[in-house]
Amino acid sequence: MTTTFILGGARSGKSRFAENLVITSGLERHYVATGRAWDDEMQARIDQHRADRGPAWTTHEEPLDLAERLAAIDGEGRAVLVDCLTLWLTNLMMEGGDIAARSAALAAFLPRAKARLVIVSNEVGLGIVPENRMAREFRDHAGRLHQMIAAQAADVYFIAAGLPLKMKG
Repeated sequence: MTTTFILGGARSGKSRFAENLVITSGLERHYVATGRAWDDEMQARIDQHRADRGPAWTTHEEPLDLAERLAAIDGEGRAVLVDCLTLWLTNLMMEGGDIAARSAALAAFLPRAKARLVIVSNEVGLGIVPENRMAREFRDHAGRLHQMIAAQAADVYFIAAGLPLKMKG
């Protein structure tokens, strides 16, 4: 099927926009959550997101093996929302994972997917140069990953203040 890639800043409305794309597709809804509950506040966010989505969604938690998980749940008649790539990237960095290989594997899977994929990520490259090495590496990894995913996506949106700007497709 097709891949839609959605970028935006924190609290820009990108997740709501992505969820609406999946809902209006009329397809079986799957949600791949990449976030980890490192503390009570993050657990509360995860719990709230799950409650907001409701029982019409099948949730899959996948902090590291994203391409493998997508391949495992791929299928015609499904829409799969991945939220979000920057949390996935954070997990890979914290685990010392091979970011280049995992990013390439994800990008390589997209054209083969039978499901409709909607992928969300935070745009982190619009601000000032980060002050520390890890933050700069994160920004650089995210920028490269976003370019790879956008190249494979049929549609790309940038969300600001809840408003979508279609950049591709």
